[in-house]
Amino acid sequence: MNIRFDEKGLVPAIVQDAETKEVLTLAYMNQESLTKTLETGETWFYSRSRQELWHKGATSGNTQTVISVKYDCDQDAVLVQVKPKGPACHTGAVSCFTEGVVTERAATSLADYQILQSLEKLIIEREQERPEGAYTTYLFEKGVDKILKKVGEEASEVIIAAKNRDKEELKWEAADLLYHLQVLLVEQGLPFKEVLKTLEERHKR
Repeated sequence: MNIRFDEKGLVPAIVQDAETKEVLTLAYMNQESLTKTLETGETWFYSRSRQELWHKGATSGNTQTVISVKYDCDQDAVLVQVKPKGPACHTGAVSCFTEGVVTERAATSLADYQILQSLEKLIIEREQERPEGAYTTYLFEKGVDKILKKVGEEASEVIIAAKNRDKEELKWEAADLLYHLQVLLVEQGLPFKEVLKTLEERHKR
């Protein structure tokens, strides 16, 4: 990679979650840490305060598997997309960027995506463990026909709520539909991110 390092031999590295697209941290790399990142498939950085290389997660176990490394048009910054194993910040937060002025719309959008991801993980756990008394367990035990019936019922409820211009009811019914759709996708072995990829591909056309 033809990276333009600064006079101190460093380049800023923006670390981003490859799935959620959330920016996790901003660190710095020199030639050696960039090379080790590419060779090992995990993030390595250069500490300006300690003046030494450091391997993310070497102590905490919160490593970052590298999905891709890109550089910007000026070749003086790199974007490292990763699959994180645990939080990125030393405070225990998912991202180092947790404070500041955020518009309500942007915050809600990110929260919506995260809850869908969390919901999928929970449904997968329910499908594997089948805890007694859980509604999701009941759906999986009844099988695909029951799940399909519920998807159809909730879709109908969404239509009725929208036809009645009842936003409060529509909110609840849409949530029910998304939940049952997630159950169906898990039952079919189709990861939700594949649906998102399809939407992204369509958006690019």
